[in-house]
Amino acid sequence: MGAPWFEDFYVGADFSDVPTVTITEGYATIYQAIFADRSRLPLSYPLSEKVTGRPALVNATLVSNIAIGQSTVPSQRVIGNLFYRGLVFAQPVYIGDTLTTRTKVVALRQNKIHEGRPASGMAVLEVRVENQREETVMNFWRCPMIPCQDAKADTGHNDNFDVIGKEVTESMLHGALPKWDYQAYVDQTRGRHADDYSAGEHITVEGRETVTSAPELVRMTLNLAMTHTDAARSVYGKRLVYGGHTISIAASQLSRAIPNLMGVLAWYQCDHVAPVFEDDILRAEVIINNVQMIDAAAILDISVVVYADRGTTAPEPGEDIKVLDWHLAGLMACA
Repeated sequence: MGAPWFEDFYVGADFSDVPTVTITEGYATIYQAIFADRSRLPLSYPLSEKVTGRPALVNATLVSNIAIGQSTVPSQRVIGNLFYRGLVFAQPVYIGDTLTTRTKVVALRQNKIHEGRPASGMAVLEVRVENQREETVMNFWRCPMIPCQDAKADTGHNDNFDVIGKEVTESMLHGALPKWDYQAYVDQTRGRHADDYSAGEHITVEGRETVTSAPELVRMTLNLAMTHTDAARSVYGKRLVYGGHTISIAASQLSRAIPNLMGVLAWYQCDHVAPVFEDDILRAEVIINNVQMIDAAAILDISVVVYADRGTTAPEPGEDIKVLDWHLAGLMACA
């Protein structure tokens, strides 16, 4: 479990020796206590059973948090996670399912060397998650920035990042559509469904969220990144909030903007464009780019942009700082 430096990485390195995780009601309860996500299916066992055939659907963002946490053995020294690509939720996850995550290095690129700035590099990690039946639950790529042990190191790593699975194709999305009873969802819920939304709609969530309990989510998801629990290991002199925490707040605000969104099918891209700190106040802007009807279901192409307000005394001070650019595919029922 030693924490590697950038010089220790090589393409093909495998970091899959991590604990498997059974998602219990405790996980779901803690997640709900931190984020207050209003997604209907994970909150209601009867609704979940009528629509999916099984009670106790797990919120997809909780699944991604656990998967990311399981993949942090190589990124314990992370300066910051830059982006995620090509994330598709191939199988729904339910309470009692057990997740196994396998992580390997697929590309390395050292950052340009600047006078007075310690050397560092970017490592592209491919992450694959399976359930207890060895079915692929999700597959994605993420890119942490890792410091070099030698502040003046020149590793020569300059890989082409085209190996990243950037594109989420239409066929991938159609393959990820769960075989659920969408009419049952319409019958059991009120409000707007997919037919009531159109491309170009812009929704501002008025209620902002203050970031709290950031280390608790880190510990719960087995995240080993030191900067999230130890201010002394952060380049900002203050604990850096785990990126999945920011995404979870964005997902919670999305559940307010589109109350009948049944879940998230995929992330086309997700970029952390600025750091987030505990006590930041976050707000979200939601844009519907497209609505694609597929029989009784619909795929919504959605952009969520998150901004932070942290006043004048914190690290990286300011108001309306853009911190997250998230482009995703959401699942809805057609009325």
